[in-house]
Amino acid sequence: MNADKRLNKAILDVVDNQIRALNPPATKETFDRLVSEGLDRDEARRLIGCVVASEIFDVLKDLQPYNEVRYVTALGKLPELPE
Repeated sequence: MNADKRLNKAILDVVDNQIRALNPPATKETFDRLVSEGLDRDEARRLIGCVVASEIFDVLKDLQPYNEVRYVTALGKLPELPE
C-alpha cells in the first residue's frame, strides 16, 4: 500500500472512530445529515475526512492546538469543502 492510500485509510479510520465514539457528536450528526441528503455512506465519510485532513493541516501549519469549534463549523458547511 502506497503512502497516499495509507494516509487516506488513516483519515477514514479517524472518521469511523469519531462516528462510533460520538466524539465529537457533530461528526455522527454530519454523517447522518449527509446521508439523509442523498449522499452515499462512502462519499459522506470522504467529505468528513476532508474536514479532518484540513484540521490536521491547520494544526501542523500554524503549530496550534486542535480547535473543535473550527472543526464543527467546517462539518456544518459540508458538502461545501473547507478552504
